[in-house]
Amino acid sequence: MTAYYLSFGCKVNQYETNALRGMLSQEGIQPVEQPEDADLILVNSCTVTASSDRKVRHALRSLRSRCPAAKIVLTGCLPQAHPDAAQLCPEADLITGTKDRAALIQRIRQLMESGVPWDGVTPYTPGEGYELLPPAENADRTRAFIKIQDGCNQFCSYCIIPYARGRCRSKPREALAQEAAQMAQAGCREAVLIGINLAFYGMEWQGDLGDAVDICCAVPGIDRVRLGSLEPEKLSDDLLRRLAAHPQFCPQFHLSLQSGCDRTLRAMNRHYTTAEYADLAARIRRIFPDAALTT
Repeated sequence: MTAYYLSFGCKVNQYETNALRGMLSQEGIQPVEQPEDADLILVNSCTVTASSDRKVRHALRSLRSRCPAAKIVLTGCLPQAHPDAAQLCPEADLITGTKDRAALIQRIRQLMESGVPWDGVTPYTPGEGYELLPPAENADRTRAFIKIQDGCNQFCSYCIIPYARGRCRSKPREALAQEAAQMAQAGCREAVLIGINLAFYGMEWQGDLGDAVDICCAVPGIDRVRLGSLEPEKLSDDLLRRLAAHPQFCPQFHLSLQSGCDRTLRAMNRHYTTAEYADLAARIRRIFPDAALTT
């Protein structure tokens, strides 16, 4: 059996698509480069904007037209946030969300054997733990993305992510250490830590993002550690100094900024002001004089 993979959206989605590719490869489902060569097409969707939804639905229509015999699996944020995805995306034969990924292989097997469509998105409930996936395959053997966090508790007024990803959950420290070590053994030298709301890593054990950086910097063979996109609320001076203590840490900070207007930020239910954002940038400059700041 062969499979073609299409991923939309953020680095977390790309990581998870690679992890699913690895899971299915272990079951004998071989990846192919063109959808026309695939028995199975897996679409990992994004729903962060209306444009994202349109792109996913357009891709499904195109894939069904080009590959009428293939079975199409729709997974990811769109069906998780919109339980009516079966009506919105009739081209998909199997629909699942952003959780219970371990059950996906069995559902795919059942679909391929029976041909009966299946739609089963399980909603998130508070207090759920972090779902571990096998380490993602990394085509670039010098850099690897490591997903360490999922979910968001912020509930900004415009944002669907808490409904698509559930509440904040952190990868256990032991699992992170093991994945980083496997990454180094595979020849990767740079770890990029990613998550849905990365700054909230470790909140379950009153920890912080420094815990993850400490773990990765302690792994022999990891020469560089970078951070993915960050919300600005949780970056204290103590945390910044802790990061600065690691020679492996690359001081590149991509800080989310939705608006330069405090009134708009309040309406968005953002949890910072423009003055606090500017103060954070200044504090980063004091501790990391050569830092790269992007937004």
